[in-house]
Amino acid sequence: MLRLLRIENFALIERLEILFQPGLNVLTGETGAGKSIILDALDTALGGTARALRSGSERGLVEAVFLLNEELQAWLNQEGIDPLEEGLVCSRELLLREGDGKLTSRSRVNGVLVNKTQMLNLRSKLVEITAQGQTVQIQSPQTQRRWLDDFGGEALLGKRAEVSQLYQTWHHLKAEIESRQQDQQLRLQRLDMLEFQAQELTALRLEDPEELGKLERERDRLAHSVELQKQSYEAHQLLYQNDSGSPAIADLLGQAERLLQEMAQVDPDLTPLAEMVSSALIQVEEAGRELIRYGETLEADPSRLNKIERRLAQLKQACRKYGPTLAQVIAHAERVQAELAQIQGDGTNLEQLQAQLDKAFQKLEHHCQALSQLRQQAARQLEKALIQELQPLGMSAVQFQVQIQTGSPTAEGWDQVSFWISPNPGEPLQPLASIASGGEMSRFLLALKAVFSRIDPVATMVFDEIDTGVSGKVAQAIATKLHSIAQDHQILCVTHQPLIAALADHHMRVHKIVQRKRTSVRVDPLGEEERREELAQLTAGHSAQEAMTFVEALLKQAAQLRKQQLASPA
Repeated sequence: MLRLLRIENFALIERLEILFQPGLNVLTGETGAGKSIILDALDTALGGTARALRSGSERGLVEAVFLLNEELQAWLNQEGIDPLEEGLVCSRELLLREGDGKLTSRSRVNGVLVNKTQMLNLRSKLVEITAQGQTVQIQSPQTQRRWLDDFGGEALLGKRAEVSQLYQTWHHLKAEIESRQQDQQLRLQRLDMLEFQAQELTALRLEDPEELGKLERERDRLAHSVELQKQSYEAHQLLYQNDSGSPAIADLLGQAERLLQEMAQVDPDLTPLAEMVSSALIQVEEAGRELIRYGETLEADPSRLNKIERRLAQLKQACRKYGPTLAQVIAHAERVQAELAQIQGDGTNLEQLQAQLDKAFQKLEHHCQALSQLRQQAARQLEKALIQELQPLGMSAVQFQVQIQTGSPTAEGWDQVSFWISPNPGEPLQPLASIASGGEMSRFLLALKAVFSRIDPVATMVFDEIDTGVSGKVAQAIATKLHSIAQDHQILCVTHQPLIAALADHHMRVHKIVQRKRTSVRVDPLGEEERREELAQLTAGHSAQEAMTFVEALLKQAAQLRKQQLASPA
């Protein structure tokens, strides 16, 4: 329940504190007195659109104080916010930003900064504001379906949440299939290219990254085999055995070895030199013998040479395509095989996904059907409850029907909901938006709120000129309905109707004053005599004796209605 509203430097208000009580709180005043500013301030404190500051001010504040209950205490615990002795305090600081002069704001709950999402979540637990603009909202099929679902309660809302989850699953599968179908051509092209490369590289039998160098060396040896045989023979002649009659290097080293050995016998210091020459002789002789063996291995082998040339051509072409080195070609071949395996075994194929999609759609349809049945049940109950609420509001012959048509599944189910009404006898049912006058729409909205007040945990309900377009008996019926709702809820009502104001448990007058050449809005709680004066002003615009007589009759009638409601609260 709202206990207190503090307002500083907001629109036409310089500074104001308004105390609210349980029951029906009525705000009256002349047109333009500032009644809507009070409700705007409450809306702003609870996360609504930030309104203008008072002219000449750089900072404003709106603060609403509520009594705590178990649900609000649980919300504070969840958000890690400590309770206050004063209750639950929702405040909004309004500031002009330096530089561009734009209006900014900060919201707090019990002094703790909160974001807009948190504040709007809390707001839904604190107040429900019904304004004239909602007569436009109620014409929306989406709004009508949402209200029907809320009326259906936890079972219906739970089923709707289940349908929403199933729809998301189905939609995700559908999007995945469409994406795969769009990518299938590119995927097949990629698969063809990888299969071609894999086949080509596998045929090369690549294993040794040094194969190219080895083959090039063997090719060079085979291509110059005759020349190498001749040169190896000549080198053998020079080193080991010279058939021309000239001494070979081995012969000369042998002579030098013998000479040094003789000299070492006389001078032992020459022994190391003699050993060096002996070692050189051994190496020269070994080299000569190796040259003979090397020359014997050299043969002109055109077949082998051709084979090597073909292999080198294959490897070099692979290096040009996938290299540049053979080691890089081998690494590319390994990557091709890995990607090919991934694409070929890439999860579930389209046929399997389509089967999953069909199954998901069947499940979605099944739960949409169950949701639709719950909505049908809720619709019959809502029809009965609304007719009961509308009949006392001057619509005794009203007919009301919730029509539900099936369409394509969505996250909200497959039902299209529309409210149809016939307010007058003999008239056919038509969509609410097509036939309802302003007064009829106001009464319908009030009846709807009365129905929801039985199940709505929100303690405070705000009605902004819900009596627009009505008078006489209808206004009296609206007054009675508001007072009835106020038995279980705190009601804040802005009205111009004396019939409604007369039933108020607490009556406040909104008016403007001029101080220091500045206009400001004031709100005064009214005592008995002041209330009579205000009701007279609402009745006739002055406090003439005739108006006061009518006011006395209103108050007497209001007292009788209170007694009747106390005796029969339903």
